[in-house]
Amino acid sequence: MKNLENRHTIRRYTSKDVSDELLNRLFTLAARTQTMGNLQLYSVVVTRSAKQKARLAPAHFNQPMVTEAPVVLTVCADFRRTTQWARCRKASPGYDNLLSYQNAATDALLFTQTLCCLMDEEGLGYCFLGTTVYQPQQIINVLQLPALVMPVATLTVGWPAEEPPLTDRLPVESFVHQETYHDYTPEDIDRYYTPKEQLAENLHFCEINHKETLAQVFTDIRYTKADNEAMSQTLIDTLRRQGFL
Repeated sequence: MKNLENRHTIRRYTSKDVSDELLNRLFTLAARTQTMGNLQLYSVVVTRSAKQKARLAPAHFNQPMVTEAPVVLTVCADFRRTTQWARCRKASPGYDNLLSYQNAATDALLFTQTLCCLMDEEGLGYCFLGTTVYQPQQIINVLQLPALVMPVATLTVGWPAEEPPLTDRLPVESFVHQETYHDYTPEDIDRYYTPKEQLAENLHFCEINHKETLAQVFTDIRYTKADNEAMSQTLIDTLRRQGFL
């Protein structure tokens, strides 16, 4: 049993099965989360077969937990189901636009976070893969997602075979603003980020990447302007192909 105070990202799993019964119970509970207009604008694709996991892996830069986890869950922003419902009920849907994608993506991510909290309570381990939105067309092709369905989150799930150390977090005063947004001064940045920068693992991170500051590791190596612009264009192109633009 875990709670958010000691939540870890788990990348290594035992061979113990994660049953459909357990997953369906958690899906049912997670569906009680907030949703726009009570429409539940999400779908989940459950991947168990080694063949399908191997096909998904390249879209996630072949991170080993994709093929090693017992279950991979792909959570999608889904206006397809609602659109089909409207058409079958003599209604004229108008959800082929960016706002509808935003609403469906919000629904899907709310569902995902609630599901993560429920899995924590069960003692399950999981890893949230931010790579889902980097190369979405590969995922769409593998999972055969139709128009008005976009992958927004992927979770590798299983019973933990590791207990990694907790990662650091910024202090609450760094991200909570009272009444209005208060922009950050250099003094604020020093106060909030220096403890993070002085952690041994982050000093080592700079060393092995041959960078002077931790910020340079992120801007020059991990999340570069060129990569962000290229993947932004890929996202726009994919949203257009899926009918949201």
